[in-house]
Amino acid sequence: MGKEKQAIKLLILDDSQNNAERLVSLLRNAGHATRAHRITSVEDLQESLQQTWDLCLARPETSFMTAHEAVALIARQSRDIPFILLTPAPSTELRIDALRAGMQDALSDESDALLTLVANRELANLDARRKRRIAEQSLREAEKRCQLLLDSSVDAISYVHDGMHIYANRSYIQMFGYDDADDLAAEPMVGLIASEDQTRFKDFLRTYVQQGGQNEIRCKGLDSSGKQFPIQLSFSPASYDGEPCTQVVIRAETASAEFEEKLKVMASRDLVTGLFNRAYFQDELEAIRDNAVRLGQTSSLAYMSIDGFSTLQADIGLGGADLVLTDIAQLLREHFAEGTLIARFGDDACSVLIPGKEPEAAVETLDKLRQKVEANLFEANGRTVQITLSIGVSAISETSADPAEAVNRAHRLADQISHANGNAVKVFNPLEELAHQANRGNLIALIKHTLETNGFRLLFQPVISLRGDEAENYETFLRLLNHEGEEVPAADFLPAAQEAGLAAEIDRWVITQATRLLSSHRNKGADTHLLLNLSSASLQNPELVEWIAGQLKEARLPPDSIIFQFNDADVNTYLKQAKAHTEALHAMHCKVSLSHFGGALNPYASLKHVHADYIKIDGSFARDLSDPNAVQALKEMVSTLHAQGKLTIVPYVDSAAMMPTLWQAGVNYIQGHYLQPPSDTMNYDFSAD
Repeated sequence: MGKEKQAIKLLILDDSQNNAERLVSLLRNAGHATRAHRITSVEDLQESLQQTWDLCLARPETSFMTAHEAVALIARQSRDIPFILLTPAPSTELRIDALRAGMQDALSDESDALLTLVANRELANLDARRKRRIAEQSLREAEKRCQLLLDSSVDAISYVHDGMHIYANRSYIQMFGYDDADDLAAEPMVGLIASEDQTRFKDFLRTYVQQGGQNEIRCKGLDSSGKQFPIQLSFSPASYDGEPCTQVVIRAETASAEFEEKLKVMASRDLVTGLFNRAYFQDELEAIRDNAVRLGQTSSLAYMSIDGFSTLQADIGLGGADLVLTDIAQLLREHFAEGTLIARFGDDACSVLIPGKEPEAAVETLDKLRQKVEANLFEANGRTVQITLSIGVSAISETSADPAEAVNRAHRLADQISHANGNAVKVFNPLEELAHQANRGNLIALIKHTLETNGFRLLFQPVISLRGDEAENYETFLRLLNHEGEEVPAADFLPAAQEAGLAAEIDRWVITQATRLLSSHRNKGADTHLLLNLSSASLQNPELVEWIAGQLKEARLPPDSIIFQFNDADVNTYLKQAKAHTEALHAMHCKVSLSHFGGALNPYASLKHVHADYIKIDGSFARDLSDPNAVQALKEMVSTLHAQGKLTIVPYVDSAAMMPTLWQAGVNYIQGHYLQPPSDTMNYDFSAD
């Protein structure tokens, strides 16, 4: 089970209790459990500020204080409470004045949708600030422990900024023959390097600072007496006293240390290509993660697979394939700048890290590499071979810093390119990845992708009166198209969406789109009503009706222009919730319909609890009207429903022969393909009937 959402603590500065309750309901409908307090005096606010609050919604002025006075009082008590001003007449000047006073925003008190979005934004920002403060405290404690470890470490460690020492531990000071850390304060680091190695050291340091990559160098150190000795320096990004700097760890070289270093180099290399191996490449990516998180530096990771490598290997043999790989490795070394991290990542793949560049900025150089490989003629065992590459590119960035995920994304993308035509460069796009999964038959991915891209279609089928009702009524149907443009049967995707927890989100999409289209259509003068089908997920959502009220208000639609339709089986399963929903919908003057009615053992039992205006009779009652028993059953059902004040709808009217029987049975409304199948527009000519 998921973690229960913590209730937000809400302060409201408003003289009206009704206004305060409306704001609480609005936030609850947006998915926030809420504990609210309406401020009634200056003293009340002062006392309330002894507690922790998450949000304050305020009118410009109340009988006892203004919003500016309230935000000033909150600031004096150093409380971190997002403050949103709700005003009847917002303007740019008013918003600027509010922001300067320390408020987070100033909004129209009639824009519920905007208030919900701004409240979500400010609550997220507040949560981030609180987590940052906790992290900063944890960091301070960790830094204290690290400082103790640094001071007592046997390794020579220093922190350097712009080439100058800002800290050196006891081992570091002793290594270079100094008595006190103050003696090093004015000594640049290059002054500790032997003169013959200083130029090489400066070049290395410049490359490391600008590009990252190789972080170790071997040279000769110089102590305070002028004595030289071999050392190995390892560099890594760090911070000291809150300032970014470089950590330097120095080890004195010995014969055994030199041998160990050679073993280390051998262990990091691929024996065939001479490139770094996969393990070393993945280890080095951790430093790139640090740069992304600490400095906000984005890097690009390219995964390059050789198209048709298994066929090539079978054709020219393992030895020949190794020769081709060696030549490709040489091309990579020549194409990229010296020090670039390049590795053989798999039998048929190499990986390259391009630090400090967004993927889009790296595409040009990668495409030039692709062209260079394609144009090159490789020689293997006396044969000429042509090679192409499929190159996937992903980012390691501040918001997506996991190197393993970056590798997986680039790898998957390269595989997709290779399985198509190959010989291409492509940047990872999360939306395209979702679409690709959908195209491979993943129905849930298809539904999610369609939701993300507003790709569902709404169709409208007229519901026609047999009793002289002149209103225009349409039932709305949802359609899902696969990557080939074919309709996915509703009987397939709706149950899948329900199981995946997406049904409620789909319902909200339908309501949002349908109200927008209906508002536009009614503005042309039509008295049109829409019948919208909702799932059992919406039936179980206690905040649905309040949310619907907000949507109708935003679309400026009269509530009775929408008829919300629930499946009779869902109503019987969730009878208590259905009763509450229908009562709430009627309270705001919306209409309610039940579909597939008549399939239960006692179909009329639910009507004792659920007030439905319309009943759509199950299609099975209308499919065989040539049977006298079926006709009699339909007439009895219609008569019983009319006695209870219900209007009846019969679907699946597919022929003219059905019309007289339905008229004689007393049916109020009909719909079906004989009259008009569902279409993209609301263009049926009701006057023709």
